Amino acid sequence: MSRILFFLIIVSFLDTFIQLPIITPYAMDLGASHILTGVIVAIYSLSNMVGNIFGGHWIDRYGRKSMLFLGMLLVAVILLFYPLAQTGWQLFFIRFVHGLAGGLLIPAAFAYVGDRSKSKTRGKSMALTGASIGIAAITGPAIGGAMAARSQVEYVFIFVSILFFICTFLIYKFIDESYVPTEKGKFTPKEFIPLLKHPLVLQASLAAFALMISNGTLAFALPLKVGEMGLDSETTGMMLSIYGIVAIIVFSTPLNRLYDKFSSVKLVIIGIMIIGSVHIMLNMTALYWLSMLLMVVYGIGFALVFPSMNRIVAEASTKVDRGKAYGIFYAFFSLGSVVGSFVSGATAEKFGLPFLSSAITMISIGIILVVIAKFFTPKIQ
Repeated sequence: MSRILFFLIIVSFLDTFIQLPIITPYAMDLGASHILTGVIVAIYSLSNMVGNIFGGHWIDRYGRKSMLFLGMLLVAVILLFYPLAQTGWQLFFIRFVHGLAGGLLIPAAFAYVGDRSKSKTRGKSMALTGASIGIAAITGPAIGGAMAARSQVEYVFIFVSILFFICTFLIYKFIDESYVPTEKGKFTPKEFIPLLKHPLVLQASLAAFALMISNGTLAFALPLKVGEMGLDSETTGMMLSIYGIVAIIVFSTPLNRLYDKFSSVKLVIIGIMIIGSVHIMLNMTALYWLSMLLMVVYGIGFALVFPSMNRIVAEASTKVDRGKAYGIFYAFFSLGSVVGSFVSGATAEKFGLPFLSSAITMISIGIILVVIAKFFTPKIQ
C-alpha cells in the first residue's frame, strides 16, 4: 500500500486525537456551560455518523479519490473557523459541520485500501492502517496539549488545517482513482438494507460499536480509577499509551501475519472477549501494577479486533458497495464513541462501577457475534 495513503490516514485521525485535550477547555473559555461543553464534545461524533452514511453513498457514486479530496479540502477550510469562534454556540456549529465533512474521509480511505489490497494480504494491509491510527492516537493528544501549553490554542487548529491542505495536494497529485462508478443516482436508504442484513457487515459493525464503547469508557473511567489509587493524570496517560504501543507492535511487526493466517471473525470474537475481561478486572483491582498489566492485555485485544473487523467489511463488500459498507461500519464506530462515556458515567453514578457497562456490553456482543457466526454465516471468513 502507498505510504502516502497511510500518511493521509494518520492525518485524518490526528484531527480527532489532537483535539482531545483542548476542546473542553477551549469551549469553556468561550463561555460555554458544562452542559453545552458536553454537547460540543459529542456533536462531532453524532454529525460524523450522518457524514459516514451519506459519504458511503457518495463514495460509491463518485469514486474514492473524489470523496477523499473533497473531505480533506472541506476539513482544512472548516478548521480555520475554530479560531474565529466567539461563543460556545458558534463552536457547536463549527463542530457539527466539521463532523459532517470528516464523515467522508475515513470510509473513503478504507474503501480505497480495500480496493487496492489483495485478498491474501488484506489483513496485513488493514493492520498497517491500524498502526497509522495508533500513531495518531499516541502523538495527537501529546502534540495538541504541548502546542496549547506553549502558545495560543488557536494555533493547534491552524497547524492541523495546514496538514489537511498538504494532504489535499497529495491526493490531487499522487492518488489514483481505485473505482470508477458506472452510474450515478440519488441517495436512497433502501440501498443500505442488503448490507445491513449481511451477517459479516453486521458482525463488523457490532464489533466497531463495542470497541468504541470500550474506548469511551476508558477515556471516562480510567482517570477515576487512577485517582482512587492516589496517582495523577500522568499515570493515566502512561496507561493509555501502553495499550496503544502494544497494539502498534502487533500491527507493524511480523506478528501482523496472523491477520491473514486466522479467521477474521474468530480474531474479532477473541479480542472482544479479552477486552470485556479486562474491563471486569479493572472494576475489581486497586493495584497499580495489575492495572498496567491489564492495559497490555487490552492492547492485545484491541490489536486482534481493529484490523480484523476492517478486513471483514472489505471481504463482505465489492467495489460497487464498499463505500456504503464502510459508511455503515464507521457510523456504528461513531455511535459507540458517543454512547461509551455517557453510559459509563451513568453506571458509575448508579453502581459505583464505571467499567461495569462496558464489560457487560463487550461480553454480550461477543456472544451475539458467536451466534451470528454459527447460525447465520455460511462460512466464517
